[in-house]
Amino acid sequence: MRHHRGGYRLTLTLRRLKRDGMVRRTVHPVVPPRVEYALTPLGRTLHEAVRSLVVWTGNSRHAIAAARTAYDRAAAAAADTDAVPRGAPATPAPGSP
Repeated sequence: MRHHRGGYRLTLTLRRLKRDGMVRRTVHPVVPPRVEYALTPLGRTLHEAVRSLVVWTGNSRHAIAAARTAYDRAAAAAADTDAVPRGAPATPAPGSP
């Protein structure tokens, strides 16, 4: 069943890409049926843009991982200092009634 859903999603995606002019679909009249998809000139321009993003992500992965680690540590530290021990009354914020 899972494979079937994935195939259905792929079919929908390919139809949308064809509608948007990103791919060209060629059906070959053979048994069993054979279908080929190829990028159109417009699809190739999108591929270039996506490839740039993939390269940037690959080059930045260590910096992204370091930023995530720093954020997670800061969030954990803030959660520890903001935590009220069980049974202890909450301290009102300064200036509140």
